[in-house]
Amino acid sequence: MYKISMVSLGCPKNQVDAEMMLATLKAEGFEICPEEAEADAIIINTCGFIEDAKKEAIENILEAAQYKKNGKCKAVVVTGCLAERYRDDVTEEIPEVDACVGIGSNEKIAEIVKNAIEGNTENSFGEKDALPLSGERILGGYPFSTYLKIADGCNNCCTYCAIPKIRGKLRSRTIEDCVEEARKLAFRGVKELVVVAQDTTAYGEDLYGKPMLAELLKRLCEIEGLVWIRTLYTYPDRITDELLETIASEEKLVKYLDIPLQHVNGDILKRMNRKGDYESLCALIERIRKMVPEITLRTTLITGFPGETEEQFEEMAEFVKYNRFDRLGCFTYSAEEDTIAAEYPDQIDEQTKIDRMDNIMELQLTIAAEKNEEKSGKETLVLVEGWDDYIKCYFGRTPADAPEVDGKIFFMADRQLKIGDFVKVRINDCIDYDLLGELI
Repeated sequence: MYKISMVSLGCPKNQVDAEMMLATLKAEGFEICPEEAEADAIIINTCGFIEDAKKEAIENILEAAQYKKNGKCKAVVVTGCLAERYRDDVTEEIPEVDACVGIGSNEKIAEIVKNAIEGNTENSFGEKDALPLSGERILGGYPFSTYLKIADGCNNCCTYCAIPKIRGKLRSRTIEDCVEEARKLAFRGVKELVVVAQDTTAYGEDLYGKPMLAELLKRLCEIEGLVWIRTLYTYPDRITDELLETIASEEKLVKYLDIPLQHVNGDILKRMNRKGDYESLCALIERIRKMVPEITLRTTLITGFPGETEEQFEEMAEFVKYNRFDRLGCFTYSAEEDTIAAEYPDQIDEQTKIDRMDNIMELQLTIAAEKNEEKSGKETLVLVEGWDDYIKCYFGRTPADAPEVDGKIFFMADRQLKIGDFVKVRINDCIDYDLLGELI
């Protein structure tokens, strides 16, 4: 029996693909091994979205190659977006890699890994739409919180984004398929379900002729055992009154919405092949907060997009000050091969991009601290995630915190708690993005 270790990088969608590949490998008789030093083969499930992600992938591939050089590892296999995007270039540029597997060949992963271990290396690239959208998974991370990927691919074709070239066009799962998987996950003990896709608000357009996210969320709320359901990656143009009414009325839907705006200047958004401008996006935020008063809003922004003037950047900064998002991430623009924006002549220098990003994040740190201070003395439900042995207290997340991307709450308790339980905590203080409290 061969032992397999996997490192999965990048977004939650990629994590779900990794979990499905691990289930395929286990079903074919492989032993899943957490320790790379003990593995016969190491799989690096890569992200290839932006330059930093590619660098991280290459670093992990080279680290895995050291186990092949100095340990028992016989094969390094590369899967995921970097493999799909650069294909044969991966094995040509990094000869330590024994097999490169595109997303359309994920179902063949067991055969490919076995062959690689036995010295019969090959690259495999099936059609993008051969990527399985559903199947058995070996869950990583916490057993009580996981992701539900409802679609793959994207039709938005933003000029800075390579995802449609990597992942192909939008492919939604049926409502029944999504609900069936969610039921199985709840039966396995999952209490928090995080709904993801490249654009969750486009879900269903290809199958049903119209967006069906609101309908899907209503069906998910009927599942016994699920306590929290949250949605990430909602596209601003597709946030309908029906969706907001659903979030407001369904108890299991946490009052949380992730809206990657990327920019707010109308001219920059047009060059991004996105819609909207400062006024329309302010109106959207106002409408969301009016319809769902307790909503926590998260967004992401890009600084240094080609042609971004100082005035256009200042408009973004003013937007951040005015709308006071609860959660905000900011990234510098990355010129990606085979994207329209990479060919724009008016590229911005790296230092200007970084300075502008730092400016936005400084603004957000102040806003986040002020918002957290306003929570002092209030009570909140908390999902217990673990015990911090260094500061001797429990930690977890509130409904306002998505896994991996948001902050945590650290709290004292006068009794032993079970990981994965929900408890009531009184907020006493904050440190930057994190809260401090005590069990009620």
